[in-house]
Amino acid sequence: MPSKAQPKLRLRNVSKEYVAPRTGQRTLAVSDFTLDVRAGEFLCIVGPSGCGKSTVLNMIAGLDQPTGGDIEMDGHHVRGPGAERGVMFQDYALFPWKSVRDNVGFGLRHGTPGAGLTAAERNDRVNHFVNMVGLAGAEAKFPHQLSGGMKQRVALARLLANGPDVLLMDEPLGALDAQTRMVLQVELLRIWGEAAEEGDRKTVVFITHGIDEAVFLADRVVVMSSHPGRVSAVIDIDIPRPRRESIRSEPRFGQLTDEIWSLIRDEAYQAIA
Repeated sequence: MPSKAQPKLRLRNVSKEYVAPRTGQRTLAVSDFTLDVRAGEFLCIVGPSGCGKSTVLNMIAGLDQPTGGDIEMDGHHVRGPGAERGVMFQDYALFPWKSVRDNVGFGLRHGTPGAGLTAAERNDRVNHFVNMVGLAGAEAKFPHQLSGGMKQRVALARLLANGPDVLLMDEPLGALDAQTRMVLQVELLRIWGEAAEEGDRKTVVFITHGIDEAVFLADRVVVMSSHPGRVSAVIDIDIPRPRRESIRSEPRFGQLTDEIWSLIRDEAYQAIA
């Protein structure tokens, strides 16, 4: 077991360089990225488009390998994907020919998370997380019968059903309309367990373009700069939990949002240009 002082995730001087196969041109996407993520922390990463946010998340997930530096989880080197790290993407990644129940239970039936569980135990686990995300009664529906918000709830239930210690979320609410997005932000914090003790919560690394979303969700916000991607600043979000919708109108919420925007504004305009 990791010690309490040991971070859940540790990234040390991580870099990622891509080489174009036809031209040999080299692009340094991420450089000297150093960060500790505490156990039970909700950490958001923001930055201008193309700064390498998703690249960092993919390296933590083991889907991509760093060119330099090191990534550890609980003191062990990350060498590839693992069931202890679950990933949730913006595009849902649901199987269109499978029902809600079968999508949620896919990892339990076909992957290591379900090893050692009986069929009844797997079904109970699926039911538990379907209910947790508010989809009771929709278990037999297929993705084409669901709204965007419901699809994202299915993806979240599938992620949680697999029981990872770390949740890696790449703009999971980015494709939703503003109202649904705000509702699911509140739901995500409830499901994460913000009312529980920190030791009972999952560790979350959450990528977003929405500064207000990051301030609403996070314990800390990592601000990245680009060309190449680096840690520009780490901002503590000193707003008490549990978070309520009303905090969006409080002065401190606006101050934190403005502070983070000021750090990325110039590069954000350059990225658009």
